[in-house]
Amino acid sequence: MIDELLKKIMNRFYFVICFMIIFSFVLMGKLIYIQVVQGEKYKIIASNQTVKNVVLQPSRGNIYSEHGSLMATSVAQYEVRWDSKVPTNSLYNNNKEKLAKDLSLILQTPYTKLYESLENARKNNNRYMLIAKNLSYSKLKKIRSLPIFNLPSFKGGLIVEQQIKREHPLGKIAERTIGYEQKNLNGNYFRVGIEGAFGTYLRGEEGRRLKQRIANGQWKPINDVNEKEPTQGHDVYTTINLNIQDITHSALLEQLEKYKADHGTAVVMETKTGKIRAIVNLGRTSKGTYYEKLNYAVGELNEPGSTFKLISMIAALEDKAIDLEDLVDTGNGEITFYNKYKVRDVKKGGYGLIPASKVFELSSNVGMVNIVHNYYKDDPSKFVNRLYNMGVNKPLGVSIKGEPKPKIPYPSDKDWDGLDLPWMAYGYGLSMTPLQILSFYNAIANNGELLRPQLIEKITNTGEKPQKVFKKEIINPSICSEETLIKIKSMLFNVVDKKWGTANQIKDSLFNLAGKTGTSQLDYTKKEVQYISSFVGYFPAENPRYSCIVVIHRPDKSLGYYGSTVAAPVFKKIAKKIYISTPKNIIIKPSEIRLSLNKAQNDKKNNIEIPDLLGKTSLDAISIVEKLGLNFKIVGNGRVIKQSIKPGTKIKVGQLIVLEFS
Repeated sequence: MIDELLKKIMNRFYFVICFMIIFSFVLMGKLIYIQVVQGEKYKIIASNQTVKNVVLQPSRGNIYSEHGSLMATSVAQYEVRWDSKVPTNSLYNNNKEKLAKDLSLILQTPYTKLYESLENARKNNNRYMLIAKNLSYSKLKKIRSLPIFNLPSFKGGLIVEQQIKREHPLGKIAERTIGYEQKNLNGNYFRVGIEGAFGTYLRGEEGRRLKQRIANGQWKPINDVNEKEPTQGHDVYTTINLNIQDITHSALLEQLEKYKADHGTAVVMETKTGKIRAIVNLGRTSKGTYYEKLNYAVGELNEPGSTFKLISMIAALEDKAIDLEDLVDTGNGEITFYNKYKVRDVKKGGYGLIPASKVFELSSNVGMVNIVHNYYKDDPSKFVNRLYNMGVNKPLGVSIKGEPKPKIPYPSDKDWDGLDLPWMAYGYGLSMTPLQILSFYNAIANNGELLRPQLIEKITNTGEKPQKVFKKEIINPSICSEETLIKIKSMLFNVVDKKWGTANQIKDSLFNLAGKTGTSQLDYTKKEVQYISSFVGYFPAENPRYSCIVVIHRPDKSLGYYGSTVAAPVFKKIAKKIYISTPKNIIIKPSEIRLSLNKAQNDKKNNIEIPDLLGKTSLDAISIVEKLGLNFKIVGNGRVIKQSIKPGTKIKVGQLIVLEFS
């Protein structure tokens, strides 16, 4: 009995021993499999959980104005942390008080607070203690010079991380045109303005850095032979002239505030090149202030109203539908279509029978509709084809995104009806952007040559040859015949120069202006009609250097809404300030101006001593040389910086002196 019991116990014992041996073999086999066969896999998983490659953003290239002023730049800001476990006890204890004291001076933080933070970090083995954020390079340099922190990171424990932030040194000037480039969570870019259009150049190349996971889910940079520094992006030089930009911004802002308008835009273009020297887009906030909200100049389509009459008149002149001396009947200032739809002139009772030139200069809606409708009503496609041939139906292809295609209806369109032709004649039933309108007027000033607006001069890296240079681009070498061009220029001049012209109130004695007013209705199908006030033209009229458009949306109607009173004064202010500030070479003879002194009183006519004119204003300097009876040439404006004849030199009456102004 006992033997059987012992036997059973031993059997069970052997069974357990065998099971344990077999289990041990299985376990060892599994371990060997995991370590040998799947070892690399788990090594990678472990590594990914403790070490990772972090992308280092490059410094974006700078954006400059015409003369090299910074408009957008990348500024490095630094975050400084400390691995408190790295320094030895002796190193830390010998330097901790001085470190805390010096840090407090740099960071303007109480000494006791910093000292306690260092001590607590040391006590708690904090391997990623925050020292400071958003530091400039100069402050970082000072921190790197402090005890402990002046040692290599593996001895002192200093951890420095860099962040790149985009700044606009000139504030809000041309902010929307400069734009931005943002990357969303899906990795897609959202691009606006120059930043967006030229992001591939500005962006640079990303770098990478290895980081190791430490306590509390934080990551610490570690040295790595494969570390790659980011490459700075290319610089972009714009066509923007800061002086002209400032003039344009101030003039538009002042008028928007005066008329409590919703928004407005103003653009100045260099006539011969198509270079945009200023572009301002201001929108109203709920508080009544204005900022660069949207790029209205490039992206906002609207019915242009009377500024489109220029294009209608060119079409009529080219097709011999009318000549400037031909009489046009404006009747009582009103014409009705289909017994319902009316076209009215501003002047009640109308202008009667007037020459075609005055139809344009007086901006007669009825007159322009009669010219176009009477000639083209049987074949409206002839009119629209003429517009298409001039290129007004195509986008300009500006370098920044957001330009829509002009909306110019065609007789074959499904929604074309009998009102389209007369409505188009005076700028309704179609849509264009301010920049598209300006480019067409610029073509008139540029002897018929339609140019693509240019915002960029070149793309380059510091110290290198330009990677890309942007040159003048011709869209249409001749929008009309020379004969038509001469006639159009005379009418644009008369709009300002003649007393009957709609913009006669901006006529200036200093220089000549040419252009066209525009007042178009918004929401004209509703009871509460709003308006767009505009003026577009060029200056000086006889030798145009710049073209300019001003468009103001929804001015307070109780204060005014006509293009002649709201937009035209802005154009004049911009033009005059630009004209005055533009250097000129002028030779003035005393015979051509009224002398302030009787030369006979000068008994030393042939023995005049030249005074020191340096630093004097142009008015003071000219007054002095006039009194001395000298001929003179002035270069520039401002104050005298150089005179061709040295002070104290004896000269004769009538001799020429050249004065250079700053």
